[in-house]
Amino acid sequence: MQALRAEILAAGDEEVAEEIDPVRKPDEDAAPHDEMSRVIASNRNRARTEELHAIEAALERLAADPDEFGICESCEEEIPARRLELMPWVRLCIDCQQAQEEGRPSGRRHITDFR
Repeated sequence: MQALRAEILAAGDEEVAEEIDPVRKPDEDAAPHDEMSRVIASNRNRARTEELHAIEAALERLAADPDEFGICESCEEEIPARRLELMPWVRLCIDCQQAQEEGRPSGRRHITDFR
């Protein structure tokens, strides 16, 4: 987990393109692309930051109580080793994670949402 944390820190944030200069007339063809690039870079940076915080929280949990690390916080069953290999910061087993996610509304929109 320390190596993953170091890798994320070493990669640094993606460069977000500069905002359009209000004095200069923007290139109308390039403006949508520039905006999309800014949004993508911003989203990637936010995801990196969230992952880094999750890793640091997991390292703190591991240091505070190593015997409880890898135990689901909901059902108190052992989280499978493969899940911890892929995402060592997880707090829930797959079943509890799915149950938690089913309780949340999906962010995806459907055509019927606009009626």
